[in-house]
Amino acid sequence: MSLLQISEPGASPDPHQRRIAVGIDLGTTHSLVAAVRNGVAECLPDAEGRVILPSVVRYLGNGRRQIGFDAQAAQSEDPENTIASAKRFMGRGIADIVNREKLPYRFADRPGMVTLHTREGEKSPVEVSAEILATLRFRAEDTFNDDLYGAVITVPAYFDEAQRQATKDAAQLAGIHVLRLINEPTAAAIAYGLDNGSEGLYAVYDLGGGTFDISILRLSQGVFEVVSTGGDSALGGDDYDRALADWLSRQAKLEAETPSEKAHIKMLARQVKEQLSDADTVTVNVALGGRAVDVRVSRKDFDLETGDLTARTMGAVRKALRDAKLTKDEVKGVVLVGGSTRMPQVRRAVADFFGHEPLTNLNPDEVVALGAAIQANQLAGNNPAGDLLLLDVIPLSLGIETMGGLVERIVPRNETIPTAKAQDFTTFKDGQTAMAIHVVQGERDLVADCRSLARFELRGIPPMAAGAARIRVTFTVDADGLLHVSAREQGSGVEAHVDVKPSYGLSDEQIAKMLQESFTTAEADMKARALTEARVDAERMILATQSALEADGDLLEAGERQEIDALVATLRETMKSSEDASVVEAAVQAVAKGTEAFAARRMNEGIRKALAGKNLEAI
Repeated sequence: MSLLQISEPGASPDPHQRRIAVGIDLGTTHSLVAAVRNGVAECLPDAEGRVILPSVVRYLGNGRRQIGFDAQAAQSEDPENTIASAKRFMGRGIADIVNREKLPYRFADRPGMVTLHTREGEKSPVEVSAEILATLRFRAEDTFNDDLYGAVITVPAYFDEAQRQATKDAAQLAGIHVLRLINEPTAAAIAYGLDNGSEGLYAVYDLGGGTFDISILRLSQGVFEVVSTGGDSALGGDDYDRALADWLSRQAKLEAETPSEKAHIKMLARQVKEQLSDADTVTVNVALGGRAVDVRVSRKDFDLETGDLTARTMGAVRKALRDAKLTKDEVKGVVLVGGSTRMPQVRRAVADFFGHEPLTNLNPDEVVALGAAIQANQLAGNNPAGDLLLLDVIPLSLGIETMGGLVERIVPRNETIPTAKAQDFTTFKDGQTAMAIHVVQGERDLVADCRSLARFELRGIPPMAAGAARIRVTFTVDADGLLHVSAREQGSGVEAHVDVKPSYGLSDEQIAKMLQESFTTAEADMKARALTEARVDAERMILATQSALEADGDLLEAGERQEIDALVATLRETMKSSEDASVVEAAVQAVAKGTEAFAARRMNEGIRKALAGKNLEAI
C-alpha cells in the first residue's frame, strides 16, 4: 500500500521541509535580517556575532567593495566613494534631496532617480541598496546552509510608489524574491502584538536614521489594521547628527571645508549623541583644518539645538490622530521603533504627550526586522495555522484627470490595501475613438495642484455619440502599495493598462504641502471646481448646439437662427470671461431654454422621416 502526501495550499509539500524565509529591515543607518527559528523570531548575526549591518557601501575600484562596518570606518578618509544613507535617495530626483550641499557626495542629475559619482562610475541608490541586501541574503543562507526562498522587506509607511518600486528593484538586483513589502510600523506592531498578546489602539513612533513614521493601528485577534499614517520621509537621526555637527563647529570656531572633514565632524557628532543618551555631559576634541579644540557638550545643549526636530515629529503625531478621529487618551500604548528613539528627549516628548511611558521592552533597532520575519515565515507556508492579517493604508489619494483639468478621486487616502476601485467615464465628443488617461496623486481638486504619476491611452473605442461610450477605469493597489491602472470600454472590450512607476518620489515638503493645502484651500478648490465644471458643461452645450444647427438648421426661420446664434455667442463669451460658476450656469440654461422649440421641431422631423412611406398596419 502506498501513502499519499497531502499538503495545505501555500504550505511546503514536505512536512519535514522548511522554506527559508526572512524579514529584512533595510534601514537608512543600519540594516538587519531576521528569521523564525524554533518558533521564535530572532535577528541573524554575522561571523563576528553582530546582528546590525551599517547601511554603508565603499567602492574601491576594479570591482571591489566594502560593505558594513569596514565601509563605515572609512567614511572620513574616503567620503566620496563611501555611500551612506542611500535609502534617503531612493526614488528621488536631485531637486528632492535636502541639504545636499552639506553631503560629501558628487550627485549626477539623471532623468528619474539621482545617481552618485564613485571611482566605480555612477551608482544609483538602487545599486547601493542591492549591495546591502545581497550581504544580508548571504548571511541568511550561510546561517541555514540553504538557499533563500524569499523575504519580506520593510519600507517607511510614507514611501510612495516610486520609492517602493525602487526597493523591489534593489531586491531583484540582489537575487531576492520579495514575498511582500510591508510598512515598518506595521512590522513593529506584529512583533509587539504577537509577543505581548496586545489588543486595542496603539501608536507606532518610528524614528530611524533617515525617516520618521507615525502610525495609528488597531490590534484585534491577530488583525493589524492601520487606522492612519503620517510622518516625514526626510527626517531622522541623521538630521540630529547634522544639527549637532554644526553646533560643534560653531563652538570650536572651526569650519569643515573638505568632504573628509564634513564626514569626520558628522561621525563625531553621532558618537557624542549616542554618549549623551547615558551621560549628562561629554567633552569631545574637534579637529578641523589642522587645529583642534576641546568642546564640552551637555544634554541640555543638545536638546536645545535639536528640539525643533523632535517638535516636528510630534506635529506629525497630532496630525495622524486627527486623521484617525481619535484623541491621545484613546491610545492604549506607544511602541518606539528605531535607534533614534533612545534619545532621552524623544522618549520624554512621547511620554509627556500621551501621558504614559512608551513600550521599550523590545530592542528598537531589531523590532522591525523581527516583525518582518514573522510575516515572512507565514507567507512561506511554514506557519499555515497563523491567523495574522495585515491591513495597511495608502498615504495620498489616487485619481485621474477629467475635462477641464479636474481630478476625479478613485482611491481616497487612508484606504486599506490591497484594494481595487473602479469608476465609469464616457467620451466628450461625437465620434471620439481614443481617451487619454492621466493618473494623479494628491488631495486637491485641480490637476495642476497634484502630482502626475502616469499617462496612457485607450484606443479603438467605437465611434459613437458623445456620452454613449462607457469606459471603466480600475485602480488596483496591491499588498506592496504599488499601483496598477486599467481602462476598458465595456461595449467593445478594448482595454489598456499601465503599471505606475513614477520617475521619482515625493519629497517630504511635497507630502506635507499636499496634505496641508487640501485643508487650507478647500473653499477655493470648491469654487474652482464648480467654475471648471460649469465651463465644461458650457462647452458641451455649444458643441451639441452647433452640431444640431449643421444637421437641421434649415428647420429654423432666419430670425430664429439669429436668436440661437446670439445665445451661443453670449455663452461662449461668458464661459471665457466670467469667474462665477453661477453666471456660466445661467448662460447654459439660457441656451437650453432658447433651443427647446428647435429640439422639439428636430424630434418631430425625425419621427416624420421614420414613418414616411409606411402604413398603419405595418407600424
